[in-house]
Amino acid sequence: MKNKFLLIIAFCISLLFVGCYDDCTKVVVIMPDPVQLVSSSPANGATDIAAGDLTIVLTYDQYVFCPSAAKEVIQIPGATVQAASSKANQLTVQVSGLEKGKQYQLTVPVGAIWGPAQVEVNEVVLSFTTVQDTPMTTQLVTPNALASAQKVFNYMSEIYGKKSLSGTMSNVAWNIEGAEKVYSLTGKYPAMTHVDYIHIWASPANWIDYSDISFMENWWNAGGIVGASWHWMVPKYEGAPATDVTYQPNETTFTVNNALTEGTWENGLMKADLAKLASYLKLLQEKGIPVVWRPLHEASGNIYEYNGGTAWFWWGRDGAEAYKKLWIYMFDYFNEQGLNNLIWVWTSQVKDPEFYPGDKYVDIIARDIYGKNATESLSDYQALLKQYGNKMIALGENGCDGGAGKSLDNFTAIWDAGSRWLYFMPWYDDESATIKHASDDWWIDAIGNPNVITRDQLPSFK
Repeated sequence: MKNKFLLIIAFCISLLFVGCYDDCTKVVVIMPDPVQLVSSSPANGATDIAAGDLTIVLTYDQYVFCPSAAKEVIQIPGATVQAASSKANQLTVQVSGLEKGKQYQLTVPVGAIWGPAQVEVNEVVLSFTTVQDTPMTTQLVTPNALASAQKVFNYMSEIYGKKSLSGTMSNVAWNIEGAEKVYSLTGKYPAMTHVDYIHIWASPANWIDYSDISFMENWWNAGGIVGASWHWMVPKYEGAPATDVTYQPNETTFTVNNALTEGTWENGLMKADLAKLASYLKLLQEKGIPVVWRPLHEASGNIYEYNGGTAWFWWGRDGAEAYKKLWIYMFDYFNEQGLNNLIWVWTSQVKDPEFYPGDKYVDIIARDIYGKNATESLSDYQALLKQYGNKMIALGENGCDGGAGKSLDNFTAIWDAGSRWLYFMPWYDDESATIKHASDDWWIDAIGNPNVITRDQLPSFK
């Protein structure tokens, strides 16, 4: 049938070249415009593409049709074409088996797909190079690290790039509510539960007491991993009431430079807060419980996003050099206090390498992503992989962009696009939220994905 169609087209074209006499009627045949490639993801010549599985998307200027046989003729030497499909003007090719540090060439030969009126689309050749095989850091940066902490880190190194650890952020009421919700939906607990020491200024109190670690101990004994962050709240001004605290730089006179200056009220408060936090973290250490420790996150805020961008938190307001001094001060202080159960996680804003404390002070790189689709998520992952190739890259926070009304793509879409986050952790939802950071369907998809590790799948770290 296809050959007959092409013969008819050829006959019509030949009429255009037949001479006409006085009463000859001219024949005009309108041919479809050739289908042109508009863009590709990854782009031709792209570098530092993640190894493993990859979703390649070719976008054309017209609708295209992909027959089932296309998978057999599309080629990528050294890897495997798992599937090929079309939707509207896009051809999607799923490939697997990409190795690090290699150049690959995807060829979609002429005739593999069709344009309008079953016109064959010309050949497309797309080349890209995977990220170099940089040796990963295998030893924790904390000297004489707790044995269980090193075991957790070793396990993370083993599964990195192959699987992703599931994690939940508990709300600030000091519990594992987020993990319990996932269990009620899916019948499985996430691999990691994450807490926030945001109310350390108030603890101990009848409504918050960080010395009660019973639920964290139970979680660890059940085989789970414990994580913690710290929205470090400080007084809005010297002598402010105990409850008048904030982490927003525009609401406080508290600065990093003053905190690092001996004799200032800020310096005294910083030391007191760190001593208090160290005492709480030691309670976990005494039980043999390691902590995936993620302090001082998102320091650069919007500084590198646009003119006039600012830090979101007071710990980033004084700039990169001050921030790094604060991070190192905390790191050294905790070491001096004998804390050796921490796995240090630094959260990047992708464009802020000036804020990076340095390889000696960081075990894992994290990125917080809200309202981004799978392609945008992959772009951030690859950028961090390029900058910090000897560190594992994690999705420190994820969720919707409520202000813009944008949901995050589901985990399967993120994974299939090529992002290999070490772990993921949706932020907790307020009851009044119009869009959830992680909907019930999001969690059902994530926990049901064979590349996601749940608590019951973890080995013993004791």
